Amino acid sequence: MTAARTIPFIVATIFMDAVGFGIIMPVLPQLVMEVGRIDLPHAIEVGAWIGLVMAVATFLASPILGNLSDHFGRRRVLLLALGGLAIDYALLTIVQTLPWLFVARALSGIFGGSYAAAQAAIADITKPEERARNFGFVGAAFGIGFVAGPALGGFLGEINPRAPFVAAAILAAANMLYGYFIFPETLPPERRRAFDWRRANPLGAWKTMRALPGMDGVAGVLVLWQIASLVYPMTWSFYCIAQLGWTPGMIGASLAAVGVMIALGQVFVVGPAVARFGERDAATLGILVAVAVYVGYAFTTSTIGAFLLLIPVALQAPVQPSLMAMMSRRATAETQGEVQGISAMAMGLGQLFAPLLLTGTMAYFTADGAPLHFPGAAFVVAAIFGLLAILMLRRLPRATETVDQIPPSVTA
Repeated sequence: MTAARTIPFIVATIFMDAVGFGIIMPVLPQLVMEVGRIDLPHAIEVGAWIGLVMAVATFLASPILGNLSDHFGRRRVLLLALGGLAIDYALLTIVQTLPWLFVARALSGIFGGSYAAAQAAIADITKPEERARNFGFVGAAFGIGFVAGPALGGFLGEINPRAPFVAAAILAAANMLYGYFIFPETLPPERRRAFDWRRANPLGAWKTMRALPGMDGVAGVLVLWQIASLVYPMTWSFYCIAQLGWTPGMIGASLAAVGVMIALGQVFVVGPAVARFGERDAATLGILVAVAVYVGYAFTTSTIGAFLLLIPVALQAPVQPSLMAMMSRRATAETQGEVQGISAMAMGLGQLFAPLLLTGTMAYFTADGAPLHFPGAAFVVAAIFGLLAILMLRRLPRATETVDQIPPSVTA
């Protein structure tokens, strides 16, 4: 009964988060230019710093929220985060200066760290061998939300650049109310543990990660993959304007197409791929496809070519669920929140470097004095980090252990 109510809520939460995140993307460049009173090349540079601030907030908040969910339970943490996101989106409807825009995106990073608690709730009620599939459902919800979000954001953005933020605030508030009445607690009191600041900060989380066998290797792959995969959310809107000359409506349509491919991949590719190849090999194949797509986007200059390159995006769907499942296998029942916090922190670490590596590179190659006008440069960087992720992933042993095989001393 708990699973029947938990999984739909987590799926709805991720769906709403994706809608709220995607609804903003088509109008973010215009908002930065409007608030900062700057042109597109400078807006791209500011966008890199906004992404960095958001990443720092996520990096710091993720282990805290993961550990809090191990102590107070998943329900309280998730509801608090959803309420915080609603307030954050409401703030974005009224910001008039760049400093306040930075504050608002920092709040988005903090409350976005609740992803760890959501993943931990799935792990609470799922057998280890079924987690990649269920994490795939979460990915499908994100993909479907990414269909609705950008399409709605592009449509509303044509009316008013602030309208998408109003819609995102309403969605987050509605999801919080839904969870308040529907979502049951998945972590029983006997499996909770005391909150410890020594384990809830990034340094403490790093020590915990090193103590769990094989965890640091998977986390390293996750960091590299996160840097590569962030090329879409961090540069796509700017790239489409600089490389293809698209309007917010066209950007929204393309992001919706990305969401369709992600959803199809999560539903139809993840389960069969993991069953056929295993988590490590399925992730490897997915990253290889992603690298090929990145190279394509680096050099395409046509709208038709850009949309055709979206089709194989479905084949990279197994990467994230497989890596999350590999990390979850290395946790005990009492530390799922902490380990999911570590995974979220690893993704946050990737987000720390991605703005300067990706958006910063794009800003350099689109500036007036650039030695070469090359808006696709960020995709070349993404392809390099994808290849590095593959090299590290292939060095990992095939993990067959379950949490029952992890010595108790390493998680005590």
